[in-house]
Amino acid sequence: MNDGETIPQMGFGLWQVPGDQTARVVGEGLAEGYRLVDGAAIYGNEEGLGAGMRQPGVARDAVFVTTKVWNDDQGYDATLRAFDASARRTGLDRFDLYLIHWPCAANGLFVDSWRAMIRLREEGRVTSIGVSNFGADHLARLVAETAVTPALNQIELHPFLQQAALRKTHADMGIITQSWTPLGQGLAFDAAPVRSIAARLGASPAQVILAWHLALGCSVIPRSTRRAGLAENLQAGSLALTAEDLTALATLDRGQRLGPDPAVFS
Repeated sequence: MNDGETIPQMGFGLWQVPGDQTARVVGEGLAEGYRLVDGAAIYGNEEGLGAGMRQPGVARDAVFVTTKVWNDDQGYDATLRAFDASARRTGLDRFDLYLIHWPCAANGLFVDSWRAMIRLREEGRVTSIGVSNFGADHLARLVAETAVTPALNQIELHPFLQQAALRKTHADMGIITQSWTPLGQGLAFDAAPVRSIAARLGASPAQVILAWHLALGCSVIPRSTRRAGLAENLQAGSLALTAEDLTALATLDRGQRLGPDPAVFS
């Protein structure tokens, strides 16, 4: 990342993982070989994230843990309090990455939150800081007002929403692109290019799409509550897509969002 730190390219996310299953999912994911776990305050399962991290077998320093400040907690002091709350819930005294979950630009607070996150990084309570769902204009404002560039921007990205322009902005600014809802709810599983590549490689459609994210240079955080699903997703890292594959998959872009539009969501 642009701050000199590193992040695993493949991880798993905890969005919509039930609280009473989260510790198990985290433990199974780590046992399968994942070293990146993506959480957030709004997911309501940070306690399970922490419990999963305390299971034996994997040292804390070997795992990259992300969490996020929610919209209601934006602002300088509120962000600091939200961080403290996430630390209490997880039982962790440091996060590897802390993100602003949404810009909520109409509220006018995301720069204040960013300043608080800079302080948290300076104090060593978080190693890296970044954002989620930010557009190019939001990123430019952060840099203009604080001179600190986010290390990562986590955005909705899947075959039907490929975000080429924003990915180029990230590349120009030295920001890692991380894909959320990377499988696009399975809507592209039956698309002809995906089926053709999957048949040739002896892979599942999900594995082909995850391999596409990796080939684009993105970090990717699919979710599964099944150990077999976690293992299947991780195996996508062994697939090698050709330039022709990437060209074929690029034709699937529809600009179709499955989540909120960051330009107006607050």
